[in-house]
Amino acid sequence: MPGGGGSAEGTSLEYTPTWVVASVCTIIVGLSLAAERALHYTGKYLNKKNQKPLYDALLKVKEELMLLGFISLMLTVFQGRIVRICMDRGPMDHLLPCALPRNSSSTGGSSGHHRRLLAAAADEGAGYCASRNQIPLLSLEAIHELHIFIFVLAIVHVTFSALTVMLGSAKIRQWKKWEADIVKSYDDESVQVLLLAASEPKIMYTHDHEFIKNRLKGYDRVSPLRVWGRSFVKQFYGSVTKSDYSALRLGFIMAHCPGNLKFNFYEYMVKVLEDDFTKVVGTSWYLWIFVVTFLLLNVNGWHTYFWIAFLPLLLLLIVGTKLEHVINQLAQEVAEKHVAIEGDIVVKPSDDHFWFRKPRIVLVLIHFILFQNSFEIAFFFWVCVQYGFNSCIMGHIALIAPRLVVSVFIQLLCSYSTLPLYALVTQMGSNYKRVIFNERVQVGAVGWAKTAKKNKGLPVSTDASPSVGGDGLQMAGTLDATAPPQSHARQS
Repeated sequence: MPGGGGSAEGTSLEYTPTWVVASVCTIIVGLSLAAERALHYTGKYLNKKNQKPLYDALLKVKEELMLLGFISLMLTVFQGRIVRICMDRGPMDHLLPCALPRNSSSTGGSSGHHRRLLAAAADEGAGYCASRNQIPLLSLEAIHELHIFIFVLAIVHVTFSALTVMLGSAKIRQWKKWEADIVKSYDDESVQVLLLAASEPKIMYTHDHEFIKNRLKGYDRVSPLRVWGRSFVKQFYGSVTKSDYSALRLGFIMAHCPGNLKFNFYEYMVKVLEDDFTKVVGTSWYLWIFVVTFLLLNVNGWHTYFWIAFLPLLLLLIVGTKLEHVINQLAQEVAEKHVAIEGDIVVKPSDDHFWFRKPRIVLVLIHFILFQNSFEIAFFFWVCVQYGFNSCIMGHIALIAPRLVVSVFIQLLCSYSTLPLYALVTQMGSNYKRVIFNERVQVGAVGWAKTAKKNKGLPVSTDASPSVGGDGLQMAGTLDATAPPQSHARQS
């Protein structure tokens, strides 16, 4: 084709039919607008349903897409300059993901490899590097493949994070009946009966309580090694029982809002989990460091892709064991302090039970686990689509099945055990989160308090705040906004 620059694959827009350009642009713009509208209406729906944490998570997804768009723009704008960065042949022979093709000798194989790179340089870089007897730092094809990999990684991470939270929420939803049963036991009539029966208190040996019995198995003294071993095994079956939920719920209420036994702990816990989801769905800077480190160490013969698949599994087992151990510690503290107890077991929440007194570290580890597992899945699909199942980057076929099995196991264990454990156990810290108090409810409740006080002729206080109980909102006119008197709120 005259002036077309050679083959049809290299034809520029100058010699491309206008109907082709218009059709391709229409399809791309249409798909982009459809995705944007879908995100927009999803956000409106979440706002309408008053799901602020999930709406924040959606905004986080938009931020990730914006970051991907910027990365795409950078690769596209600078790809012409990148392919004109030339390197000598020597350094390009080291740290390769795949071994160089070998025919008769290593020299011959290396020469053939470089001849292909020089040919690529002649096509893509207008012979700039080939004229210097060098090869490009990255070819256009490599830049395109890297571009696709980053996009696939981010999409898979967001998808699998959402899937994990949805499966975990389905598991946690089973606890709603426990909450209803507990609140029902604290109705006004039953409370009056308990008060009248105060002259005959019900005293029970500590080890006869179901919570202590299930956690310590009736032993007065248990070795630390045995407790840790029991915690490790417990995460695989019945990680949270009704007695666990009831004891931890009462401990939270007595520590942060004593006297309000009908506090909806389940709703609070779900709100906190939704708020934490906004952090899990994102891709933090340290996760990108992990990606770059893996790309650097993915060298032929090192089998990095295989060994790194077990890293999230190891971390997940450690996190699950730690969360179970926190519950065991709470039970052991009560058993060591009391021989017999009147009434229900009351555990004492404290940051001392968590690593470095920071419950947030558990969330960071779960974030890394989910990202690394998503990375494993994304890398597998990217290699299969880009290079084929038998690609040298994939490694030995015998090593592929264990990696996939481990990834599926991590996804299921994190969804049905670790995430519900996290949602419950991290409430046993010294502080609580304020996400349970919706801003609109706070504003409406304060306005209601002002109107009520005016009608009664009382001085109006602007610091009235709602305290959430089982019967709805009750006004505590002189309390600090949203914070129970005996506790400190931690910001979300």
